[in-house]
Amino acid sequence: MSFSKKLRRFSSNFIPSPIKIDFQKGGGSTIQEVAPYPKEVFWDSSVPIHQTDSGLEYVRTPLEQFKDLPDYSFAENYVDIDGLRMHYVDEGPKDGQIVLMLHGQPTWSYLYRKMIKGLVEKGYRCIAPDLIGMGKSDKPIKEKYHTYDVHCATILSFIQKLALKNITAFVQDWGSLIGLRVIGENSNYFARVVLANGDLPLFTEKTNPFYIPNPVVVNPKVNGLKSAVAKHALKGLTHWFQAWILFCLTSKNLFVGEVMKLTTENLSAAEIAAYDAPYPSFIFMAGPRTFPAMNVGLRGQTLKAWENLQQFEKPFLSLIGLKDRLLGRRSIQKKWIAKVPGAKGQNHEQFENANHFIQDDIGEIMADRTHQFIQKKTN
Repeated sequence: MSFSKKLRRFSSNFIPSPIKIDFQKGGGSTIQEVAPYPKEVFWDSSVPIHQTDSGLEYVRTPLEQFKDLPDYSFAENYVDIDGLRMHYVDEGPKDGQIVLMLHGQPTWSYLYRKMIKGLVEKGYRCIAPDLIGMGKSDKPIKEKYHTYDVHCATILSFIQKLALKNITAFVQDWGSLIGLRVIGENSNYFARVVLANGDLPLFTEKTNPFYIPNPVVVNPKVNGLKSAVAKHALKGLTHWFQAWILFCLTSKNLFVGEVMKLTTENLSAAEIAAYDAPYPSFIFMAGPRTFPAMNVGLRGQTLKAWENLQQFEKPFLSLIGLKDRLLGRRSIQKKWIAKVPGAKGQNHEQFENANHFIQDDIGEIMADRTHQFIQKKTN
């Protein structure tokens, strides 16, 4: 270990944090039990709780929450997935080439507003679903609902129900973890792929270092993200991400706006409010709270997709925002370019002025690069 790393780890001992990490004690790979929420949590009991035929409880964000959002006036569309209503944007000509845009956590289809506008103007059909638990989609209230396998199956069902074919996929963050698996296992639906600030972890039972405590306990002392994870970030990426998992699971706060401020470059107050809009109280937050913990459940499910993607000869483009220290790393981009045959000869790029949510920072540029990528193959 280098001297600088040793110094950072030593310094971390003097930084307070309400989050405690114990890899030796560890925990489970799934959410097993959730302790009763403390009184500090605002669980809005006035919100109607619905049930699917199978008994799954969920809530639905009132549409009033989405009034007058900046640059987001798209028509609403819904499809039923296992008794839950999944919202999606579907803009542009119905016979246009399809660009499927998959978002991550804690965002929703609002993330793609700039790209949708730019691509629709060029004649593309842009489809951007809200993952279950996010945006205008229904939101199961129990944390246990949110697993990696469930969300991958949901996106595949979405594609099949809309009868989408010859898809150009734009995937980022959890949109890439979910999307790349779906693409790798079902490449017949896809014509090409744009991977932007994303990856596909290859954890197995033996190599996954992360854990979920049992029970999950919401801690009123876990407030701001920076103050909660700074201590652990100094110890390296594994400690940082475990702290991120625990922050999301145990924070009593509605933290979406804070996360967006830290992972984008130029959001206005109104745009931050738009990202917050789907989550007026804690009862709506199970999705954003549990998505990072889905990493803990990765036990080899991605290996088949990774093997198949190494045989993927359709066009594959990598675009990254370098201000993202997690998924904007050059080493990740180099890996995908080297391993996927369809990445050969493509115009891969790196952007100094873009952070993790590259679609928001430079959405117009992402729309232009996606257009150029499609035209390069079809001209």
